[in-house]
Amino acid sequence: MSEATASPPVLELNGARATIRLNRPKHLNRLQADDLDALLNLFDRIEADPAIRVLVLTGTGRAFSAGYDLNSVAERAVSAVEGRSAGSAFEVVVNRLEDIGVPTICRLNGGVYGGSTDLALACDFRIGVDSCEMFMPAARLGLHYYKSGIARYVARLGVDNAKKLFLTAEKIGAAEMLRIGYLTAAMPAEALDEEVDRLAAILAGNAPVAMRGMKRTINEFARGKLDEEAADRRHRESMRGAEIKEGIKAFSEKRPPKF
Repeated sequence: MSEATASPPVLELNGARATIRLNRPKHLNRLQADDLDALLNLFDRIEADPAIRVLVLTGTGRAFSAGYDLNSVAERAVSAVEGRSAGSAFEVVVNRLEDIGVPTICRLNGGVYGGSTDLALACDFRIGVDSCEMFMPAARLGLHYYKSGIARYVARLGVDNAKKLFLTAEKIGAAEMLRIGYLTAAMPAEALDEEVDRLAAILAGNAPVAMRGMKRTINEFARGKLDEEAADRRHRESMRGAEIKEGIKAFSEKRPPKF
């Protein structure tokens, strides 16, 4: 694939499903500053469209992503994106992805390296090819990773696995990624799309308001920052909302619900 095909992330819409594809294959989809702005804009667009029920994030070519461009890390001045946060521009994007209202699947078409390991971890599910691999090179580069990324590793993978990945900077393969819980599922390349499609269809068919609220509650529990009053309110509202009426009606009529 020629470098002429490279571009900022590409959005594809197919029914209730949105797919964002990182699209710099020659450089293993390494993210540039412009890509971060584009991702934030795409996340806003997806969340503003009630027809979109699930987001799939993937890459073009043989890797998912080689992370954020290290030259940009070393050289950049404070950007407009960073001005919205005490953290880096990249951190803003990853945290925004974790909090997006629709359920998210990372389709790991290949290796995932550096900060992109955190980008994938911010998704709700990670389906990967059985040839994929990952490593987090921060310790080898002399970089103390941003705290919300470390927190995500600890919450998702546990303290011991977070220490192994961050402190050794060793590469691990798909089998180990699956064992530690980084991957939701691993499969041969020819079966990848079928599994992603299967999971996306399930998520697109479930109650969007209930899922959005439960995702928020789960993420808040994982961070140790639960807004109990808001979670209780969402629960009470769901008990008298339109979704539960349709869900119960569909159950009694032995048919799939139509949310």
